[in-house]
Amino acid sequence: MKKQAIIFDMDGVICHTNPFHSEAFRVFFGKRGLNPTEEEFARHMYGKSNKYIFAHFLGREIFGNEFAELENEKEGLFREIYADKVETLPQFLPFLHALKKAGYRTGVATSAPRANLDLIMNSLGFGPSMESVLASENVSKHKPDPEVYLRSSRLLEVDPAHCLVFEDSHSGVSAARNAGMRVVGVLSSHAKEDLPPCDHYIRDYRDIDPETVSKLLS
Repeated sequence: MKKQAIIFDMDGVICHTNPFHSEAFRVFFGKRGLNPTEEEFARHMYGKSNKYIFAHFLGREIFGNEFAELENEKEGLFREIYADKVETLPQFLPFLHALKKAGYRTGVATSAPRANLDLIMNSLGFGPSMESVLASENVSKHKPDPEVYLRSSRLLEVDPAHCLVFEDSHSGVSAARNAGMRVVGVLSSHAKEDLPPCDHYIRDYRDIDPETVSKLLS
């Protein structure tokens, strides 16, 4: 196995979940008399942690048990809405299989709760292909802090300089770069101009292959 690793964010990178998160948040905030626009979601929801989202839209910091209860409610709504609609960005699974055949170590590093990750991994069956699996419960600091990516590199036993991250959000790209890793920007939810500079960009996995990955890590 190569001493190089590929690490994937989940939302917007493995699956295009943002429309379903938007739907869940609309129900969640609607119960509280709030009706954010799609523009507000694009600016303050996509790629952001629930802690940030709740604070922004509810107008105050949420802590402790209240945060846990609100997060469980919203993420439960998401899983209910998304459970029978799970699908990857085009060609993700063939690309992952090609990476494994080429000998790369692979991992998932998401800011989403583990229950969301389990729903997607179990539905798509790629869990056994990942040598590292990290969700929000596994870190104390969220993206753009590099903790989740630095912890991933330790679990994968690969130096950060030899890791390539697939990310779709400003905070996620920043986290990977803050960890000293190279980054592929996945343009599923944001334009290239909305992201910090990346080493490469794709719309989906039809735009990349292991040979390109090898060049990016060389």
